[in-house]
Amino acid sequence: MSSINRRNFLKNSVMTAASLALGQGCNQSSQQTDRPNVVIIMTDDQRWDCMSCEGHPFLKTPNMDRIAKEGARFANMFVTTSLCSPSRASFLSGLYAHTHKVTNNFTDYPADLPSYPIRLQQSGYETAYIGKWHMGEQSDERRPGFDYWITHKGQGKYYDTTFNINGERTVKKGYYTHRVTDMAIDWLKQEHNRPYLLIIGHKAPHTPFTPEKKYENIYDDVEINYPRTAFNLEGKPKWIQERLNTWHGIYGPIFGFRKDFPDTSAESVLKFAEFVRAYTATIKSVDDSVGRVYQTLKELGRLDNTVLVFTSDNGFFLGEHGMTDKRTMHEPSIRVPLLVRYPRLIRPGTVIDKMVMNVDLAPSILDICQAEPLTNIHGRSWKKLLAGHTSDWRKSLYYSYNYEKQFPYTPNVRGVRTDEWKYVHYPNGDNKPDRYKAELYNLKNDPLETKNLIDDPKYAPKVTELKAELRRLMAQTGALPDKMPLYLGIKTELPDEKIR
Repeated sequence: MSSINRRNFLKNSVMTAASLALGQGCNQSSQQTDRPNVVIIMTDDQRWDCMSCEGHPFLKTPNMDRIAKEGARFANMFVTTSLCSPSRASFLSGLYAHTHKVTNNFTDYPADLPSYPIRLQQSGYETAYIGKWHMGEQSDERRPGFDYWITHKGQGKYYDTTFNINGERTVKKGYYTHRVTDMAIDWLKQEHNRPYLLIIGHKAPHTPFTPEKKYENIYDDVEINYPRTAFNLEGKPKWIQERLNTWHGIYGPIFGFRKDFPDTSAESVLKFAEFVRAYTATIKSVDDSVGRVYQTLKELGRLDNTVLVFTSDNGFFLGEHGMTDKRTMHEPSIRVPLLVRYPRLIRPGTVIDKMVMNVDLAPSILDICQAEPLTNIHGRSWKKLLAGHTSDWRKSLYYSYNYEKQFPYTPNVRGVRTDEWKYVHYPNGDNKPDRYKAELYNLKNDPLETKNLIDDPKYAPKVTELKAELRRLMAQTGALPDKMPLYLGIKTELPDEKIR
């Protein structure tokens, strides 16, 4: 432990002891400490608009909505890489994937890389992780930064998952969402003499979407068709059209829901509707879980002294642009929920429209908890946004997707997004301009990204401007020169000028 960390640990230990002495015989809610508890709930593959507080047409999420009503809803929250493990590593570290090096779903979080749980632990926090970890999938061993540890190997199962509970492997019978919630509530009810961090990692709504029994048929009467953007592919790069019949396309097997119907038949449409109903119904159980955690904190007298966060690791396509899965830079893939409740800091019903990213969570939590910050990271604390200080916030964000050997259904991606514009570049496809041509969207006039403006000469100055901004952001985050993974067996390294 460094001398700075040792001094902070001793300082915070004294603070905690003093607050406990002052609060003898009182519950934690009556102890006016400056260091809140933190509970973070993370789902897997939940897009931002799958909450009723974001206007979903039929999915009702009253418990998520309550956090938004009593706290803040970040209306423009994005991930830097729309893939589970890289995004989760960015949440923990505040870094882009090209720096933390978790660029696929099999690499573990580096044991020597700082994270906000490690920082909180060093500053005297009690730390716990319960649920899906999803980095280094072949290991369920405890990771650095956590005093209490419950996870499993791989993806886990919706029913009867084997969990490693602090070194002891046990099958937890029943539905995953509820068993994880049970274990989280049991931990919350334990005696805690220090401020704590609890991260709850849900499997839901990751494929194969499996609603619990009581929600299996909840949306059977809801009419569901392909989204109107599903086949509006004119002007888009040809790889998007080629993806239609693949594992991640709307005509493909979509993770077991349509293996027998890879076509345009009416029966295929029915299977697609089942797919969407199952996805949304699976989220219903997550909302129930959020309500149980909220109620437990309230009963324990800790609710108002807890920074309660709800978010997801990436979004998910439900047929938009002919796609399922995620990875690309289109809105359903990169945009996720972020709800935060903490009445000491947040006015009820706050809506933050500024663009925030997953790399911002780590510095924000450390800022609110007055812990030693992470250094040389890419994220920024959004604590000041909650107080209305928005003047010098980012006006653009950089998105990056890399996968070894070029994942067969999605090319590698580099792009920039502003409030009004999005420019998407496929660097490994430079030698196939039609198949991998760039995309340009005016998000203000075309939020569904239906019309690719890249070939319209009228927008050439805007393209030049966005290319320059992309280069600036890549340089700022240390992503230049652009080191690409294998592509057709050839390792490539793209210099700055190859961004076009």
